[in-house]
Amino acid sequence: MTSTSTLKLLAIDDDAENLEIISLALQRSGLEIMTSQDPEEGFEIFLRTRPKIVLLDLVMPKVSGIEILERIVSVDPGVDVILITAHYSTESAVEAIQKGAADYLTKPIEIDKLRSRISALLQEAETRQKTLRLDQELIDAYQFEGIVGRSPLMLEVYAKIRRIAPHFRTVLVTGATGTGKELVAKALHRLSPAGRGPFVVCNCSALVDNLVESELFGYVRGAFTGATQDKVGMFEHADGGTIFMDEIGELAPAAQAKLLRVLQNRQVQRVGSLTPRNIDVRVIAATHRNLKTMVREGQFREDLYYRLAVVEIPLPVLANRREDLPLLERYFIEKFSTEYNKPIAGLVRRAQTRLATYPWPGNVRELENVIGNACMMADGNLIDISDLPERLRGPLSEDLSGDETFLSLEELQRRHILRVLEGVGGNKARAAEVLGIGRATIYQLLSRMKIEEPKKGTA
Repeated sequence: MTSTSTLKLLAIDDDAENLEIISLALQRSGLEIMTSQDPEEGFEIFLRTRPKIVLLDLVMPKVSGIEILERIVSVDPGVDVILITAHYSTESAVEAIQKGAADYLTKPIEIDKLRSRISALLQEAETRQKTLRLDQELIDAYQFEGIVGRSPLMLEVYAKIRRIAPHFRTVLVTGATGTGKELVAKALHRLSPAGRGPFVVCNCSALVDNLVESELFGYVRGAFTGATQDKVGMFEHADGGTIFMDEIGELAPAAQAKLLRVLQNRQVQRVGSLTPRNIDVRVIAATHRNLKTMVREGQFREDLYYRLAVVEIPLPVLANRREDLPLLERYFIEKFSTEYNKPIAGLVRRAQTRLATYPWPGNVRELENVIGNACMMADGNLIDISDLPERLRGPLSEDLSGDETFLSLEELQRRHILRVLEGVGGNKARAAEVLGIGRATIYQLLSRMKIEEPKKGTA
């Protein structure tokens, strides 16, 4: 924890007598006191030393205190600025608070009141430090195999993973895009007896129909034009380990039949070969789609569904586990502040509130992208609303106005995708980047939700 003896206070006032009063009043506070009679010089001192507290005269020659306040807050929204003036008015006080001031004092300064305000700010700083330490302890306590969460829904997911990992042969992981299905798959693999073996990822939505069999099961030389040598398929490559079949609902019907046979016989047959090969592979399938509905509609084999769903792990959307938001925010801030080599300590209160009220249609992946973007944009050591992506800066009440408050999550997701598409001029690749999802996924979402492509802008 940063002790109060290392904290700095800067007083900017063109009145030398007032600066002396402040210095004498706070000399035993444990703060390092700095003063300046010139507002421009004072701002330069602020930029060099980054004090925790600034006492700022409202009326000064050349530059007003409000202008200096705006400059300070734009550089570091986490600094506590107390404005001081001999000309108090309700309007100026309200303006100061709206522009980021922490408090407002009148001249002549009452020594006891000044000490009391500074003491309160120091206590708040200590509380924030304790909170940061507690957050780190909670992350350490509630991080399970790279997954962060302490909500009852996530603790149940952890419990299922622990129970299933030592025994599974096939598992189905379900959940909306961005909920962490691959993280769950990796946790199951690491905790299983096959944890020392390979972990092979197969994105089923990216497989080309006429190459599915050769990609999954391999081929022998001469099997088809261009097959100049033998090739090991994904299942053979995963022998002794685990294959993670992401977006299993996108697998073509012919490939579904061949996959079912492999799961039943635990054998693969390379394209062009007559000899089956035994394999010892654990299979984890994942999908954001409702496979039961697909079975009823004839889009997914019923026998394959029951073979995969011997055990199912459903993952909650972020909107249903909002108590995990502070932990996830802290986790991603630490990740990106290290990655970008920036000393970012956290979020200002209004930015936290904005994230807490956002619906998060892209779930944890969208939150990760938002925090990553904010860490990149932040100039100071705290993230403010101005550092967030554009879609989170405006009033969210417009996004959730009227009857939208009671819409299903899928409808909220549909409307959010539409808004993002409109905002990027219909560019699906850019929309996928903003939402934190893959290009193939956004095409699937557009098709499933029957979203028509918005008219492109002039850009």
